[in-house]
Amino acid sequence: MRKPAVYSPSRRPSAASAVAAAPVEPAEATPVSRPPWRERWRSPRTGWLLSAGLAAALVGLLVWQASRPAPLALTQKAIDQAVLRSLSTQVLPSQAARAAEVIRPAVVRVQSYGSTDADDDDEDGVGTGVVIVDKGTILTNLHVVADARRIRLTFADGSHSAATIVGAQPENDLAVLQAHTIPDDLVAATMRSTHDLLPGQEVVAVGFPFGIGPSVSAGVVSGLGRSFKSPDGEQEVRNLIQFDAAANPGNSGGPLITMSGEVVGIVTGILNPTQQRTFVGIGFAVPIESAASAAGLPPF
Repeated sequence: MRKPAVYSPSRRPSAASAVAAAPVEPAEATPVSRPPWRERWRSPRTGWLLSAGLAAALVGLLVWQASRPAPLALTQKAIDQAVLRSLSTQVLPSQAARAAEVIRPAVVRVQSYGSTDADDDDEDGVGTGVVIVDKGTILTNLHVVADARRIRLTFADGSHSAATIVGAQPENDLAVLQAHTIPDDLVAATMRSTHDLLPGQEVVAVGFPFGIGPSVSAGVVSGLGRSFKSPDGEQEVRNLIQFDAAANPGNSGGPLITMSGEVVGIVTGILNPTQQRTFVGIGFAVPIESAASAAGLPPF
């Protein structure tokens, strides 16, 4: 029997192998063109110009620094001259104006109604009060609100409130009021002891004379430890501060303050030998120690 032919695998490369095995000729490199400005910046001449420019700028900076005048030394004489120049060219508020601005938010107009007749819509009197506790506690004179059926307060922001008498000190002509409603930003006055108060010290009276105001008047402490009895009163008030800042009916119950805006007294009356009830230069205030005790506040 004849054997089948056996063939060995072909050693001839296939077409794909031939292509893969064929040597690849390297492609010619395409030259990359550079922008002309790069060539210029890379030139030695450009580098020299840059160095020269930087050196010139540095020299110019050094010359400018050296030519600047040295700063003047700050001396006390220079400070005094600057202050004097400011005072001579600018109008500053007076001490009295600054004090009045401090106390202004705590000053209250006090109106009393219905104390003399059945119609409580008729205003019987007007006076002044000062807020001493920011919860609506107010000091005024007792004679401003005595026998009133209704009391109306007007705060510095223009808001109004009814009030009730919650305390009284007849021997010092003082009354303590409690406002029924108060502004959200109600400010209380700062009170100051009178133990070092001296005649001649400047003071300011703030209030509603004849209902006009708030009005401000300035003067000095004229004396201490005075006594006063109003023409229509029965109680003599003692240990008063005498002052010469202008005060008139309506100032009663208002604050007497220092030039720092601190309350040292509550205006209570004026001395006038006639029946005109107008100011002739002598006013009286209850020391704040007595006024504070009427409200139950601790002593200084």
